[in-house]
Amino acid sequence: MVRSALPTANPSTDAAALLRRLGFALLLFAIPLAALFTRRALVIMAPLAVALVAMAALLDGSAKNPWQRIVGFVTSRAGLAGLVLVLWAAMSLIWTPFPAQASERLLNIVAMGLMGVAGYLALPERMRSANLYLLPVGVGLAALIGIPMLLRGGGHLDPDGLGVERGMVTLVLVLWPALTWLHSRGRNLEAVALALAVAVGAFLTEDPLPLIGLTVGALAFALTAASPWTGSRLIGLLMAGLLIAAPLVPFVLKPVAGVLGADPSTLASLEIWQGLVLKEPLRLLTGHGLETAWRGRLFGLLPQTAPFSLLFEIWYELGLVGAVSGAVLLCQAAFGARGDRPILGPGVMASFATAFSLGVCGIGTAQIWWFTALVVLVLVFIAVERGQFRTKRPKAILHRLR
Repeated sequence: MVRSALPTANPSTDAAALLRRLGFALLLFAIPLAALFTRRALVIMAPLAVALVAMAALLDGSAKNPWQRIVGFVTSRAGLAGLVLVLWAAMSLIWTPFPAQASERLLNIVAMGLMGVAGYLALPERMRSANLYLLPVGVGLAALIGIPMLLRGGGHLDPDGLGVERGMVTLVLVLWPALTWLHSRGRNLEAVALALAVAVGAFLTEDPLPLIGLTVGALAFALTAASPWTGSRLIGLLMAGLLIAAPLVPFVLKPVAGVLGADPSTLASLEIWQGLVLKEPLRLLTGHGLETAWRGRLFGLLPQTAPFSLLFEIWYELGLVGAVSGAVLLCQAAFGARGDRPILGPGVMASFATAFSLGVCGIGTAQIWWFTALVVLVLVFIAVERGQFRTKRPKAILHRLR
């Protein structure tokens, strides 16, 4: 009878460890790099990474109390606001002029949400440092590769987010969890070097969106680091307030933009937004239905110069209910994002501010890659939070021989 050389080895545990390492390599290392070269990197790699981590959790049984976690998430204020937002978007399929395309978009959003829940349940309670260090390495390597690509001319960032610039947007988002992880491990010099590399890439990008997002995120990081309670409350309330008060934005910004000498396209965009608010005030209650902000331009329902902004699109498509539920979701998520780990607060608030500013300033929020990027950002921060169970190496204890 032949016996195993390692009688205590567990094949399922070993397979789970391998699958989990591959999943984290895709999620933390490969996605920042691949986003520079292919437009579908996020959409393909993120579900594959979550599937590998979920398979690992099933093999070794590391997912504890999944139903309790789901119920706790759904019954929270942020979870209830998110459910209201999705249900209202589903109801808007009744009056949208593009029911087929809107249904596809809604299914994509729900699928990304379910992917995020699956990843949340599958992530281990304690993350290994070796896995988490893949994130700053991947972000730093992507920034170093992206800089010469941008110097040679990476193209312009259009509403679909194509080219190297989409990769820079992704790097600006995942920079904050990478910095948070390095800071939590006392590697502040490496964190500064990583931030400078991404900042150079954002500065070289032809479109200003990555640099705007990075700047706003840096301000939020500094504010929350100086005053955690004030920073999180102020950022949450500011995002919620802007979302709710969005119909007033063109009336306030148009005269200011005129005095400051803004370009004609900006003034025309604000004028169209203002005209739509005055022309159809009742539509502010229900919205025009999902997918109308983007497809309305293609079919002549909206002028081509209508604003590309989250503030405009959520009111135009989902009206008051969508805006209020989205504001509650953002506000409650910001209030509770820090959790029991204060060291995570500045990075989390910087991520909120960066993503929100990118949406406000014109990123393609209707695109599936953007939803996928946000889900990846959330999962990465959860992984960083679960890597904080030990912040110092244990001291070696020498025992005298007796």
